[in-house]
Amino acid sequence: MAEQKRKPVKITETILRDAHQSLIATRMTTEQMLPIIDKMDKVGYNAVECWGGATFDASLRFLKEDPWERLRKLKDGFKNTKLQMLFRGQNILGYRPYADDVVEYFVQKSIANGIDIIRIFDCLNDLRNLQTAVTATNKEKGHAQVALSYTLGDAYTLAYWTDMAKKIEEMGANSICIKDMAGLLTPYKAEELVKSLKKATSLPIELHTHYTSGVASMTYLKAVEAGCDIIDTAMSPFALGTSQPATEVMAEAFRGTQMDPGFDQMLLKEIADYFRPMREEALKSGLLNPKVLGVDIQTLLYQVPGGMLSNMVSQLKEQNAEDKYMDVLEEIPRVRKDLGEPPLVTPSSQIVGTQAVFNVLMGERYKVATKETKDVLLGKYGQTVKPFNPEIIDKVLGDEKKNAITCRYADLLEPELHKIEAEMKQWKQQDEDVLSYALFPQVATEFFKYREAQQTKVDATVADTKNGAYPV
Repeated sequence: MAEQKRKPVKITETILRDAHQSLIATRMTTEQMLPIIDKMDKVGYNAVECWGGATFDASLRFLKEDPWERLRKLKDGFKNTKLQMLFRGQNILGYRPYADDVVEYFVQKSIANGIDIIRIFDCLNDLRNLQTAVTATNKEKGHAQVALSYTLGDAYTLAYWTDMAKKIEEMGANSICIKDMAGLLTPYKAEELVKSLKKATSLPIELHTHYTSGVASMTYLKAVEAGCDIIDTAMSPFALGTSQPATEVMAEAFRGTQMDPGFDQMLLKEIADYFRPMREEALKSGLLNPKVLGVDIQTLLYQVPGGMLSNMVSQLKEQNAEDKYMDVLEEIPRVRKDLGEPPLVTPSSQIVGTQAVFNVLMGERYKVATKETKDVLLGKYGQTVKPFNPEIIDKVLGDEKKNAITCRYADLLEPELHKIEAEMKQWKQQDEDVLSYALFPQVATEFFKYREAQQTKVDATVADTKNGAYPV
């Protein structure tokens, strides 16, 4: 039988979003990004992921930058390359479910300011929490990619994933992403999964993984051989560890085959040379912790993403209970089972991890339950793939369990844009400010105050110059 003709693999570059989010806590500034855009634009990427995820919060909170302004500047620079963002379904880029009018407005403004592809996911894989964002993206003529949060467990069979893929196609998505946030997908499992998805749907399949458990490059190789259309990689200075496999390495792995993306290694070298001093500086300052660059096989044993581990360690440190580390690691899978076996990704990973810490420190399981644990059990985050542990429902909720909801939580929310706009109107300088405030009210207000102070300084300097205080 003649060998089937294969298409070149497409590559999405993550260095301007997930790579620096995973390795240096999302601290790359817009000014650091801009000088290299011209060269990145010549590579021939499928897309550059450069916005969404934690970049929005980090820009406002730590860098004192307007994330919308960053997006506009990136759009001006990338003339030939599509820009992509990560979007947490009904939670947008925040940590609570928002009313549909906020979700729709955010999608509209993201696309108007330069985003081409929106990758939309839900921490429970509850498709009801994705529909509004998918419909809004289609309405604005953007590319709606729905991401399946990949995880392991009894319920997560090949039949589960293929059934989800069919439903995603019916929703009106333009492509599917297998989002392996903890690096749990091993090479032959990836081959099996991709082949099954390709049979179940006609949509392009993209694979996103992290190098945390050490298998990611091999996983990409087998996935692409099985028909995966697009893979996510990061330029080598910010690759590996808790980030993605390296762009240059994956491009070279397929060189000379039908799957060769056709990248120019000399151009990639120039781009890597640009980012390398940033890596060295981050190592020197301690922003890049060498710990996140190694292989952590506990990821495969406990299914704990890298960010969740560091969060847990700092919680234990605060309580002088670092000796309880292994106890908490063993408690995490038990809590996850009690809560319906959700994938561990923001915010479900933080909810499960924090509850496991409380269970161990208190010496009694669920003696103290966090508000978020209660909200999961009340159905506010959506439907889990397995039922909750009924004993835990009784212990944590008691009589409150009669208030549990089975509908999509956002159906109970009144439109909230007008109220939000009225609340923050004194700070509004552009339409997008309303959305910044909607997602992070306190952080955005601090940023607006900072922005106003900077503008006052500039105005004063201009006035002094006009009055002859400074030589022109």
